[in-house]
Amino acid sequence: MAEEEAQAITVDIYDQTYRLRGSDQAYVEKLAALVDMKMRAVAAHGRTADSLRVAVLAALNIADELMRLQERFDAATASPESAAALRNRAHTLAGLLDEVLGNERKAG
Repeated sequence: MAEEEAQAITVDIYDQTYRLRGSDQAYVEKLAALVDMKMRAVAAHGRTADSLRVAVLAALNIADELMRLQERFDAATASPESAAALRNRAHTLAGLLDEVLGNERKAG
């Protein structure tokens, strides 16, 4: 599969316009929207109007979320047994979903 070529993408984050490069415009726009949302949430709860401070605090919030998710992932996959249990559960749930969808198709 050929790698997509990067294109210029214009986004607005915290009332500033940025021209970024990326191969997936929708994904870059989604990232920019997340950063904008985090910055606005920080600004709404803080007393600073300094956009650099707002950006750093938003980055810390995003990093905290990432670290917490990483810890949860690491705990869930810490051993081969827990990884196997997750695979088995996913397989069981997929089977149940197939069963439900199959019944709906027959009824519909």
